[in-house]
Amino acid sequence: MHFNKSKKLSLFSAIMNRKIKNPDWAYLDKYKNENALITALPFEENRIVFFGDSIIKAWEMHNPVFFDNKKNINRGINGQTTPQMLLRFRPDVIELKPETVIILAGTNDIAGNTGPTSLQTTLGNLISMCELAKANNIKVILCSILPAFDYPWHKGIQPAEKIEALNTMLFQYAKTNKITYIDFHSLMADEQKGMSSIYSQDGVHPNKEGYLIMESIIQSSILM
Repeated sequence: MHFNKSKKLSLFSAIMNRKIKNPDWAYLDKYKNENALITALPFEENRIVFFGDSIIKAWEMHNPVFFDNKKNINRGINGQTTPQMLLRFRPDVIELKPETVIILAGTNDIAGNTGPTSLQTTLGNLISMCELAKANNIKVILCSILPAFDYPWHKGIQPAEKIEALNTMLFQYAKTNKITYIDFHSLMADEQKGMSSIYSQDGVHPNKEGYLIMESIIQSSILM
């Protein structure tokens, strides 16, 4: 396709305007002030960072008491994909010097929130996070992606089978590398491999009952 000079300039301008609207693509500044407050405090032993997308972020909304202490730190951001999370892993995890990081992510990659992403690419991003954590003496707890039969914001892409396939890949990686793996999926899925209505209203995000189940499993895993 041939573009004349004016069309090229218009296209370039449109691209630049789109970039300017969201210069902080990975939301690196989202927790900048909160992180500064934490790193200014005396070192806190047994600190745990919960790292992920809206499923992690909403956890704090449904049960604020669980995060109402200096040990459990919520670093979820709505809509995030694993490439965005990988970019902010250092400021939002490593620099907080936690003993443990709990990683729960990947469903937004499958939903295509930041464009088409293969399962192998998502796995690679999650592996990179695990390797960064281990290199900094941070224990990793890797969580399965939660079940979803469909996405309310991107209907018709049939994510259930992809989620199951990626969870199998995550389990194999965790097993091979002696990383604690938590299988939320099996406990929370219904017969269609979506989220059971007992644990979710929208089929993607847990409700209070769902988070209570997740908390009990997490606490058992931390004591292991």
